[in-house]
Amino acid sequence: MTSATAGYDTCPDWAPAFGYIGAASCIILANFGSAWGTWQAGLGVCKMGIDYPKGVIKNIVPIVMAGVLGIYGLIVAVILTQSIRPPASDGTTSYSMYNGYAHMAAGLCCGISCLAAGGTIGVIGDAGVQGFGLRASGGKRAWAGESDGGGDDVGLGGNSEAANAEGANKLYVGLLIMLIFSEALALYGLIVALILSQHSYVCE
Repeated sequence: MTSATAGYDTCPDWAPAFGYIGAASCIILANFGSAWGTWQAGLGVCKMGIDYPKGVIKNIVPIVMAGVLGIYGLIVAVILTQSIRPPASDGTTSYSMYNGYAHMAAGLCCGISCLAAGGTIGVIGDAGVQGFGLRASGGKRAWAGESDGGGDDVGLGGNSEAANAEGANKLYVGLLIMLIFSEALALYGLIVALILSQHSYVCE
C-alpha cells in the first residue's frame, strides 16, 4: 500500500531549487552582461583617449549604461529570493512547483536580456567612441600637436576644428540613440521578470 501526502505533488521539497536557480542565473548573467559591456566599451574609451583625451569624460556613457545592467539583475534576484519560503519543521514546504518555474523563468528572462544588452552596448560603445574621437580630432594625435607648437587648426582631410566638432556631435547623437535602444532590451526583460515574479501558488 502506497501512502500519499496531500500537496506533495504540487509542493515537493525540491521545488525551491528552481527558485534559487532563477535568482542565481539572473544575477550571474546580468553581471556577465554588465562586465562584458564595460570591458568592451572601456577598451574603446581608452583607445579614443590617446587621440582625443578631451572626449574621455563625455564618452563614459556606454560604461555607465553597462553598469546599470547589474542593478537590474540585483533587483530581480532580491525579489525572487525573498519570495522563496523556507520549509516547515516537518520538512514540508508551501513553495509550489508553479512558483519555482515562474521564478526560474523570471530569472532567465532578466538575466539573458541583460546579457544580450551588455554585448550590444559594448560593441556599439567601442566602435562609437573611437569613431567620435577620430572625427573630433580630425585624425590628429593629441600629443603630436604639442610637439610642433600647436600647429594649425586643420586636420586630415582639410577640415577645420569647427567642422570636426560638428561632425563629431552628430555622430555622438546617433551613438546615444543606439545605446538607449540597446539598454531598452534589458529593460524589457526586467519588466517581464517583475510580472512573472508576482505569479504565485501557495500550498495550504
